[in-house]
Amino acid sequence: MISAVEKRTNPILKALDFADMLISRFEGIMLAFGVIAMTINTIAAVISRYVFNSAITFTDELNMIFIVVVTYAGLSYAARNGRHIRMSAIYDAMPVKTRKALMIVMTSVTSAFMFFLSFYSFHYIVEVYQSGRILPALGLPVFYIYLWVPVGFVLTGLQYAFTVVKNLTERDVYLSTSIKDGYSDTDIEI
Repeated sequence: MISAVEKRTNPILKALDFADMLISRFEGIMLAFGVIAMTINTIAAVISRYVFNSAITFTDELNMIFIVVVTYAGLSYAARNGRHIRMSAIYDAMPVKTRKALMIVMTSVTSAFMFFLSFYSFHYIVEVYQSGRILPALGLPVFYIYLWVPVGFVLTGLQYAFTVVKNLTERDVYLSTSIKDGYSDTDIEI
């Protein structure tokens, strides 16, 4: 394991922390933009329809674009914050060393799967591009909407890869680069 002093001077861990910070900012901007834009678009559609008695034709298409952006930026955001759903009853009953080994395996496999999905989503985008499909109201090529899919998968794959490195270099078990495994007394059950 790497000590706190070595961690501050280790260029690989510093580079990972820097990359993680950049990705976090990008995700935050995309999530904020997507949610705010979707809200404004929906409010404008409602006002147009019920106040002016005239529907804006492209609001559904815009919301579809914003949903794709928020979904795939949110995928990486959830991985960063350890918020993906887990079935952990058996996992929680295991000793710490076993949980750590399982977490390394799970995050490695998940990372590889995310990169695999990004590869196939890129090929799907190429097919959509070659088909020449366009959105009827906006007139935009459909492939623009799906560009966020491989980006989201790559960012999520990076998050899980960073978690593998974190678990290999730290004593504790981490769900993500900043979230330790375990429960606190302040968790609220719904």
